[in-house]
Amino acid sequence: MSTWHEYLNEGNPVPLWPYPVNYGRENRLSTDVLIFGGGIAGSHAAIGARKAGARVLVVEKEATKWSGNGGAGVDHWLSACTNPCSKITPEEYTKRVLIDCGGYDCGPLRYISSRESWEALLDCESMGVKIRDTDEEFKGAAFRDEETGLLFAYDYENRCEIRVWGHNIKPSLYKGMRKLGVEILDRVMITAFLVEGEGASRRVCGAMGIHTRTGEFYIIEAKAVVLATGLPGRIWNFSTEYRSTFRDPNCTGEGVSAAWRAGAEFTRLEESFPDSGTLAYISYAVGNAHNTWHGCPIVDANGKEIPWVDRDDKELSSIEERFRPAQGQRFMLGDGLRVPPSYENQNKKLAPDLPDRIRSGEFVLPLYADLSRMPEKERRAIFGLMVGNEGRTRIPVYETLTKAGFDPDKDMLAVPVMDPSAYCHSNFWAGVGAPQWRMWGCGGVVVDWDLRTNLEGLYAAGGAVFGAGAHSGAAASGRFAGRRAADFASSAEEVPVDDEQIKREKKRVYAPLNPEGHPIGWKELNAGIGRVMQDYCGQFKSEGGLSEGLRLIGEIRESEAASVSAANPHELIHAVECLAMLDVCEAVIHASLARKASSDYLCFNRIDYPRMDPPEWRKLIALRKGKEGAEIRDLPFDYFLKDSNAPSLEENYLAHGGLSGKEAHK
Repeated sequence: MSTWHEYLNEGNPVPLWPYPVNYGRENRLSTDVLIFGGGIAGSHAAIGARKAGARVLVVEKEATKWSGNGGAGVDHWLSACTNPCSKITPEEYTKRVLIDCGGYDCGPLRYISSRESWEALLDCESMGVKIRDTDEEFKGAAFRDEETGLLFAYDYENRCEIRVWGHNIKPSLYKGMRKLGVEILDRVMITAFLVEGEGASRRVCGAMGIHTRTGEFYIIEAKAVVLATGLPGRIWNFSTEYRSTFRDPNCTGEGVSAAWRAGAEFTRLEESFPDSGTLAYISYAVGNAHNTWHGCPIVDANGKEIPWVDRDDKELSSIEERFRPAQGQRFMLGDGLRVPPSYENQNKKLAPDLPDRIRSGEFVLPLYADLSRMPEKERRAIFGLMVGNEGRTRIPVYETLTKAGFDPDKDMLAVPVMDPSAYCHSNFWAGVGAPQWRMWGCGGVVVDWDLRTNLEGLYAAGGAVFGAGAHSGAAASGRFAGRRAADFASSAEEVPVDDEQIKREKKRVYAPLNPEGHPIGWKELNAGIGRVMQDYCGQFKSEGGLSEGLRLIGEIRESEAASVSAANPHELIHAVECLAMLDVCEAVIHASLARKASSDYLCFNRIDYPRMDPPEWRKLIALRKGKEGAEIRDLPFDYFLKDSNAPSLEENYLAHGGLSGKEAHK
């Protein structure tokens, strides 16, 4: 069988493109609030802005009805601190996360998420998402509140993490947006912002992009823009033929690229996690004892059960204890939040010395997850409810295994074994990859209490903000950012479009139609970019290696990227994605060069600066694209309080459009 390029080189005809191709044709639109990305954050932002009275347009590269990292569903909802059963306040939750992250987290985003997560979930319920056990399937279970019908996860005592039937969450949000009159433009990839002014007065007043099927060019004027693109992927690892990924592979960093080139300020870009790459199991397809499978008994080949321990490494005698805080512990943070497991927030877990006990022969491989040892309602909550509604597992795991005859009452699933230290603070139990295989951490734009960036008119939500990552956080921050963007748009003046910006962007994005030199395909370019990042910005970094990586990224931009070719709009979109990746890689390497210390919190290793989190480097590194490279400054952890006249989290929230009382539920 020939490859695509071999097929063409043999003189075979190019199959006809099934859509009309209109490269260069301009479509001009205008709106009050433009939402860049139609995932979870973008959908909630659109609803929030529309309810605030703004005209809203969502622009999504794929199909909004299912798109985004959370598009296929969700099984549990984090940080719902204001739900009627919660014993944790948003202040407690936020402060605990900030401490456990060592300060490397976004205070406004975290507080807004814990303050409005429950309200965002109620919005979902009003649009048709089931969040309560209305059929009394789990009546009498320890994790069920009998009055409200809510089901809780992880910490049954403090009850701020809610199990939900979220498989239909994106279609429900899509229907809700349509009902409110939100305009939705699918299959258009935004490639750059329209900007006006210079320096501190620089304002984002719209965006430009291309249609993924027709190749047409879009110019969208807007009074305010919400950046709501997901966490970038395909930066270190790329394979179209053999790839298992935890995230939507269509999220490739064009949002980061557009914001970077416009002058938005970023932080935490130096952070990246180990990625299992092509060795990964399907997420949650095996008996991961933590996160979705939290509490599940794990047994060895002889049926001997692996002990569970609390934060003090005290062995637990019952399954019930795995879902309650340890003695003297205020509460446990839910798995999936991606914060280091500190002494205070540590959930119950399998014995951390398990690898050593396997080596000593105490436990015999292979290991298995044995749901049959759990109470019947716990068993069905994990495999039926959570695995059945988590988007990464509903079809590939739950439906596939069920159709194959898997019975959680008697069957077991294999458990991959690894050294937990190999994954820093992210023990995914998914398969160990080479150390240079990485995935995007929690880097993103710096925002204030309005979730506004340093650019006037540009707001951000979800994975676009540093420190983000959870589904509920994307929903809550989107809800808030949409309101703030609508408020800004209500009094903002329209700005004339700069035709020179449009000409430059059209020339840039259509360049692959007439490549320079010997043409190459976008797959080769993507793979080459990934190899540079693996070799020079992998697990272990140094001044020389990073500098060489930055030089090579520049060379790729001038040579291979100038030669990337596209035979149709599909290939054109992927080629332009690669151009965006070059911007993302440049920003990541600049951030890595700027942090001259290693950090356990950021999973960041500088072999030339091996000290972990020394006091003088306990700070954020903020950077933005300048006229001559990256402009870098130190940003204190508590910048969001130092730059404010209000001393507390709640006062800042309320002073910047936060809702209280009955307002929050409207």
